[in-house]
Amino acid sequence: MITLDLSSVDDVKIMFPRTHFEPEHEQFRDSVRRFYQTEIHPHVDHWRKQGSVDREAFLKAGSQGYLLMWAEEAFGGLDLRDLRYEQVLVEENIRYGDIGFFQSTHSILVGTYFDKFANTKQKAQYLPKAISGETILAIAMTEPDAGSDLAAISSRAEDKGDHWLLNGSKIYISNGMLADVVIVAARTDPEQRTGISLFIVERGMEGFERGRNLKKMGLHAQDTAELFFNNVRIPKENLLGELHCGFAHMVECLPFERLMSAMTSIAHAKVALDITLDFVKERRVFGKPLGALQNTRFTLAKLSAEINALQSYVDQSVLSANTGTLTAEQASSAKLLTSELENKVIDACLQLHGGAGFMDEYRISRMYTDARISRIYAGASEVMKETIGRGLGLDARRLG
Repeated sequence: MITLDLSSVDDVKIMFPRTHFEPEHEQFRDSVRRFYQTEIHPHVDHWRKQGSVDREAFLKAGSQGYLLMWAEEAFGGLDLRDLRYEQVLVEENIRYGDIGFFQSTHSILVGTYFDKFANTKQKAQYLPKAISGETILAIAMTEPDAGSDLAAISSRAEDKGDHWLLNGSKIYISNGMLADVVIVAARTDPEQRTGISLFIVERGMEGFERGRNLKKMGLHAQDTAELFFNNVRIPKENLLGELHCGFAHMVECLPFERLMSAMTSIAHAKVALDITLDFVKERRVFGKPLGALQNTRFTLAKLSAEINALQSYVDQSVLSANTGTLTAEQASSAKLLTSELENKVIDACLQLHGGAGFMDEYRISRMYTDARISRIYAGASEVMKETIGRGLGLDARRLG
């Protein structure tokens, strides 16, 4: 009979090999990990207390080449269009930095709009400082009465001949307080439900004002703002993309936003599982480690299996994005399932922490409140189901 030495297994967190990464991605991970450990982690508690990361965080990331890595070398970028590198940044930021440091919002969510729709002059004007971290980016779509239903946007931009006149307000805007450049969605054709255009609005434009840094349940290091536009004069050259095509542009970019959300959620769930594995090995109940109880073992084993399975789906979706074959349904599926699993995992992990899990000094407590928004932002779970359902040919507008 063969006897296996399992003496060292307690220190190993089991996860199936992730075959979509190449050696160069893991080399990149090593340097990224050191960056988050030394330059981001020491400031997290301060940022969470003040309600925002410091601008220096973006400058430090920019100095390492970690911002808008996809951008062409002519503008100061790395011309690195492999989303796996951004995935590494997301995973290491979740583990060693803070989920509220929204550098991927800057680089991918907003950056994708400049990549896809900006002309050469606009790229030359805005990309270099966004790459260095001197300029922080945001996008303003959501309004008090227009969340997941983007076609309901009421902010409007009127053509005044030599400029546009922008009026309206936005809410729940990520990076809203720090942002120097904001892509704003506004109605330009009142006769068409989707007659929306995108405009580049800059810090300091007269009539562009910010409200308060909104108090939130979680993501306390991330600034979320109200934005107000009162007769803001927008130069004609600040139209981003095609006139009246803003809705189509936003729909085109949503899969990338939802994949970024999925990458974040699955990484968050994995970190929660790992810190709970450490906790249950040390916490003693009824004279033995909590991890020795069958309920604990079975709970964490099932969660680990579910994380591994969904991680594979997310990784495959990243490869699809790299080849330009990522669909709205695929991204919505990844976002739906990972956000639901993230909340399920963290809830179970907090339960295993017992009373300690309710104390903010334990990271699992903060992760619990940070995670709740993931089923809402980038499209609520219900909207994800609608998108997936339409992909199955179950469109209520046609079947009804």
